[in-house]
Amino acid sequence: MNRTSWLQERRMDKFIGVLSRYRKKRLSGQDAAEILGMSERSFRRYRQRHEAEGLDGLFDRRLGKKSARAVPADKITWMIDQYKTRYEGWNVKHFHDHLVKHHDFNWSYTWTKTQLQHHGLVVKVKGRGKHRRMRPRRPCVGMMLHQDGSTHEWLEGQPKLDLIVTMDDATSQVYSAFLCDEEGTGSSFRGFLDVFEKHGLPCSIYTDRGSHYFHTPKAGEKVDKHRLTQFGRALHQLGIEHIAAYSPQARGRSERAFQTFQDRLINELKFHGINDIARANDYITKDYLPDHNERFATAPLDEASAFVALAVPAMLRDIMCLHAERIVRKDNTVSYKNLNLQLPPSPLRHHYVKVRVRVQEYPDSTIAIFHGPGKLAHYTAKGELISNKQSKTQQTRKAA
Repeated sequence: MNRTSWLQERRMDKFIGVLSRYRKKRLSGQDAAEILGMSERSFRRYRQRHEAEGLDGLFDRRLGKKSARAVPADKITWMIDQYKTRYEGWNVKHFHDHLVKHHDFNWSYTWTKTQLQHHGLVVKVKGRGKHRRMRPRRPCVGMMLHQDGSTHEWLEGQPKLDLIVTMDDATSQVYSAFLCDEEGTGSSFRGFLDVFEKHGLPCSIYTDRGSHYFHTPKAGEKVDKHRLTQFGRALHQLGIEHIAAYSPQARGRSERAFQTFQDRLINELKFHGINDIARANDYITKDYLPDHNERFATAPLDEASAFVALAVPAMLRDIMCLHAERIVRKDNTVSYKNLNLQLPPSPLRHHYVKVRVRVQEYPDSTIAIFHGPGKLAHYTAKGELISNKQSKTQQTRKAA
C-alpha cells in the first residue's frame, strides 16, 4: 500500500468513527467538525457525500495530484535567474514591482519572497514579538495532550531523576506519570503508549522542542517538520498532529503541574519511605494520580470525547517503538546496539543473508526483527531469543 492509499484509509477510518458518535448524538456537528479539523459546513458536505456514495464519497481526489494552480518550474527558474543576474541585492518588494511592471509577472509578492528565501537569496527576517494571551483550553478531552519531563531529586538521598507526565489540555487530568533515569524517545513512547491503549488516539500532541521530539536545524529557530525523529515518525503514521512549543510560557499548564508535583509528590514518597524507582512508579500510578486528578482536574467544557480508537489496536505497539534498518550478515545474524541477534530457521526461506530487515525496540527493551510485515524473531533486552510460546505467555501475563 502506498502512502497516498494509507492516508485515504486512515482519514476514512477517523471520519467513520466520528460520524458514528455524531449519529448516536454523543457529538454535536461543531464538535465533530473540530475533531476532524474542518468546518461544520465541510462536515455536513462529507456526511451528504457518504450518504449518497458510501465510502467512495470520502476519497480525497486531490491526494497524489499536482495542484492546477502550481507555478511552472521554468517560471520559477526564470524568476530566480532574473534576481541573480539583474536585480541582486534589491529588496523583495522593489524586485516584485519591477517584475510586474516590466515583465508582465502574475504571481504574488508573498510567493516571490518565499521562493527567494527558499533559494537562500533573501534572509528571512525574524518577526517581532507579539502580546501573549492565555490560550483557552480545548473543549473536549482528547483534542490535545501535553507531555513534558521535569528533572528533580524526586527520591530522598537518590540522584536526580526525570518525571514524565502526560496530561489532557481540556481538564489537566494526568493520564500517565512515572520516574525514569533520563527523558528520551523511550520514555515518550512509554507514556503515550499507556494513554493510547486505554483511551484511544488524540487529535494533537503538544511538546517542547527536545531532540527526541523534533529536529531543530539551528538552535532557537523553528523545528524541521519534514525531518522526523523516531517519535515524529510514529505520530505521522498514526495521523496525530505534533505541535511544538517555543517558550516555557507556552507550556504553562505543564509547568504549573510540575510545581504541584514538586510540592506534593516528593513529600508523599518520603512519607511512605519509598526510595527506589520501581516502588515509586507503582505508588504514583495506584495511589498518587487518582488523588491528584480528583483534586486538580477540571470538568471539560463539552462532555464528548475526541479520542479515536485505532482500527487495528495490535498495530499500536509496533508503531510506538524504535525502528532501525539492518542487513543480515552471512551467519544469519543481525547487529544491533552491540548485540548479535541470531535469526532462527524459517519455513519461508532457507536463509536471510544480505536481506534488509527492520529491527524494532519496544519500550520494555525487548527487540523484534521484521522482514516486511512478518516478524522473524523476538528477543529479550539481552538478545536472548524468545520462542513464540514464551512470547504468548508473557503477553497473557501482561494482559492479566
